[in-house]
Amino acid sequence: MSENQFGRYQFQPFIINALNAFGFYEPTEIQERMIPLISKGESAIGQSQTGTGKTLAYLLPILEKIDPARKEVQAVITAPTRELATQIYQQVLKIIEHDSREKTIMARCYIGGTDKQRTIDKLKIQPHIVVGTPGRIKDLMIDQALFIHTAEFLVVDEADMMLDMGFIQDVDQVAAKMPSNLQMLVFSATIPEKLKPFLKKYMENPAFVHIKAKQIAAENLKHYLLPSRHRNKKDLVRQALLVLNPYLALVFTNTKKMADEVADYLIEQGLKVGRIHGDLNPRERKKIMKQVKDLEFQYIVATDLASRGIDIEGVSHVINYELPSDLDFYIHRVGRTARAGFSGIALTIYDLSDEDALIRLEKMGIEFKNVDLKNNEIIELEDRNRRKSRKKQENDVDKLAKSIIRKPAKVKPGYKKKMQWEMEAIKKRQRRLKKK
Repeated sequence: MSENQFGRYQFQPFIINALNAFGFYEPTEIQERMIPLISKGESAIGQSQTGTGKTLAYLLPILEKIDPARKEVQAVITAPTRELATQIYQQVLKIIEHDSREKTIMARCYIGGTDKQRTIDKLKIQPHIVVGTPGRIKDLMIDQALFIHTAEFLVVDEADMMLDMGFIQDVDQVAAKMPSNLQMLVFSATIPEKLKPFLKKYMENPAFVHIKAKQIAAENLKHYLLPSRHRNKKDLVRQALLVLNPYLALVFTNTKKMADEVADYLIEQGLKVGRIHGDLNPRERKKIMKQVKDLEFQYIVATDLASRGIDIEGVSHVINYELPSDLDFYIHRVGRTARAGFSGIALTIYDLSDEDALIRLEKMGIEFKNVDLKNNEIIELEDRNRRKSRKKQENDVDKLAKSIIRKPAKVKPGYKKKMQWEMEAIKKRQRRLKKK
């Protein structure tokens, strides 16, 4: 086995040992560009799509700089959802378990839905790394249980999602209590205008790294389009799930209400279905994520909460019950499958009203295959644009024929029929030429 390429960053042995254990031998593009900046102490903004390896891009240089001998908070990592915060925390634990030094790094996760008083009681000893949702971190800070004024790093992960969910104010309050020489690291799939005032407030001339997607979606991902044709969409989902027989399928809806309706329908039809959306209480969400991890479900109905940040392993199929209004979320949704070299299928059920959105996705580089369900199997259909393009070609031929056949100055009896015959003859010649 060749030497681990992460060795060039001169990380401590426990970090390299952890990377070897994960099977990570060379950095991704965002890791290659961000790690040296963070190691030099620069504040930075990393813009990249999901699945590019940004978590390790900030965790590795932060863990390298943590001093276990200092019993105080040295890094704060914020995430917009409990699930994402938990995932980041688990990643930290997986790395530090390879640390065999006498004094080791202590990390803690603080999220809503957990016993706050119990958390406060345990904070007699301050952790080196704090991972959590901004609301809970802010509350612990206000209660003077968590002392973040000693921290050198603040990470804002999925910043655009943080903005969408209304958590930027909480992050602002946390950042305000941190040192003026704070090293802030912001990661986001997009940088919306409304996020810029926050960035300017805390970041002076930050380094900016934008990793452009090499392709809009994974290469080994097939995109299928299934017309609804006024059929029962919930039953189309049921049929599709049974025909595709996925290892694990995510069915996406746009609202929590619709997620519940689709999940309830599928359960009534005898399928064992899990659901993930924002209305579940913390206990339910924790339970469902454990069940998903333990492969208790073959099908999960979810809102876009699960398309960003929540890493569910083994998703072989994604079904869009409806297209998202923000088409970037199509990319986030289908990005849940065809990961780590595996193949995947994304099936979208569409109505006639979705035509504009489909055209925009095609312009973004998505190549759709048109299919239908018939006799419990998926059959391929003609391109849905074929009829339109044929009509357009015929119209072009009509125009050409009319430009060649001029109406005579003096009209003779039967000129209309004669014109029609001549136009038909020209159109036939044009078709023959096209075929050749």
